[in-house]
Amino acid sequence: MKNTHRKDRKLYVFDYILTPSKLENSAILCEGEHILAIGGLSAFNKDSVMTVYAFENAYAAAGFVDTHIHGAGGFDSSGVLQSPKTLEDMSLLLASKGVTSFVPTIVSDAPEKMLANLAALVEAAKRPMPGAECVGINIEGPFINRCKSGAQDQNSIIDVDLGFARELLSCGGKAVKLMTFAPELENATALIETLCEHGVMPSMGHSIAGENDTLRAIDAGARHCTHLFNGMPPLHQREMSLTNVALTDNRVTVELIIDGRHIDPRMVDLACRCKPKNKIVGISDCTMAAGMPNGSYHIGPTSIQVTDGYSNTAGILAGTTTLLDTGWHCLMSYGHLLETQAAQAVSLNAAASVGLFDRGKIIPRQRADIAIFERGTNRPLMTVCKGKIVFNSGDNYTVEEGNI
Repeated sequence: MKNTHRKDRKLYVFDYILTPSKLENSAILCEGEHILAIGGLSAFNKDSVMTVYAFENAYAAAGFVDTHIHGAGGFDSSGVLQSPKTLEDMSLLLASKGVTSFVPTIVSDAPEKMLANLAALVEAAKRPMPGAECVGINIEGPFINRCKSGAQDQNSIIDVDLGFARELLSCGGKAVKLMTFAPELENATALIETLCEHGVMPSMGHSIAGENDTLRAIDAGARHCTHLFNGMPPLHQREMSLTNVALTDNRVTVELIIDGRHIDPRMVDLACRCKPKNKIVGISDCTMAAGMPNGSYHIGPTSIQVTDGYSNTAGILAGTTTLLDTGWHCLMSYGHLLETQAAQAVSLNAAASVGLFDRGKIIPRQRADIAIFERGTNRPLMTVCKGKIVFNSGDNYTVEEGNI
């Protein structure tokens, strides 16, 4: 009788795997949506119901998870109804860069527009994605400090309004994973309690909070910091702020924008020296201009201009156009992290920061989310999401088909 229960087995063979430990001359065996086994190539027997993808000059890492991304491929998460492209377009572009999970991020806008956009994004996220999987929504604002608004629209930033916060959470439902707020605002502690009650991680950012306000927020349940160093006071030897506390309090997970522009290399190095390695999350902070030509774009109500990959509005940095496939190398070159640690920052750490524990590691029983790159150039070759090949460059491998 033909063995049908194993017909969806795939064996991927590489020079090495970041598992997160490094495994040389190795292979990953997947069955359906999950990883069945990993190990040295000699540990596997090729059978007649297995498809073998034998890569040359290539390595594999856990699929990347981008938890703070405003758009890509012409899609703006904060302007779903006006975007020329769709969430599916964003999903496909991200898959071509090794990303298997992402959290579209919206910014401050007029309350009625923010609610309408959030509702549209929730509906869009319910659709099956052709590439990377949309795993939630990140709300950056509107309860932030105007003094550190960055590219966000000043007129859309408001004081903490618990009623509006509950409207946002009701509209977003279980899809909302994170919300950025400024700890120094009145009623910030009540907001933290509300977010925690709804299973949403309160994230401190766009803030001028001092030490006391920051510690009060952490004690209340805020254990995440939105893009450390950006949108907050600079480090000072006597004046303690959100920046100093987030950098040194091991309860807090910090995001780092890893585009090579938002943070000086020495500051990346400082963060990587100070923080436990599992508390560093690399994010893209990309806008809809990622993967698009130079020109005029927007982040919600804010117009931005992109020239040679540099995204700004009125001279202020406005997100990035650098996706994680190139950005994660900044953590090695600037932060001096090991390759395994840098990969973990954009996979395992990122997934854990939004409550996802079924991905981010290449080990048995985890989801088959795999990013495959060319050795030396780090060019994306193939991306596997939930066991399905969602991007294929067609390079650097041979296929042996079994009797399926």
